Amino acid sequence: MSLVTIIGLLAAFGTTVSFLPQAVKTIQTKDTSGISLPMYILFTAGTLLWLIYGIMSGSMPVAVANAITLIFAAIILIYKIRYK
Repeated sequence: MSLVTIIGLLAAFGTTVSFLPQAVKTIQTKDTSGISLPMYILFTAGTLLWLIYGIMSGSMPVAVANAITLIFAAIILIYKIRYK
């Protein structure tokens, strides 16, 4: 594995794990009052596009990070829509 890939994976880990506390808090409390619906719709769509880009370009760090982030973002978005 190249140094560039390792740096990419470390960056992906850091930015992806940053969503975990928000996802856990949202699941536990079902409180999404502080979350902007339009922002999360755009963010989730952007994450999906980054995932597609990562897959199509063969960039494992981009694909893995965005696949995991998409799951967290989708959970938060679903809770935002369900528990207005």
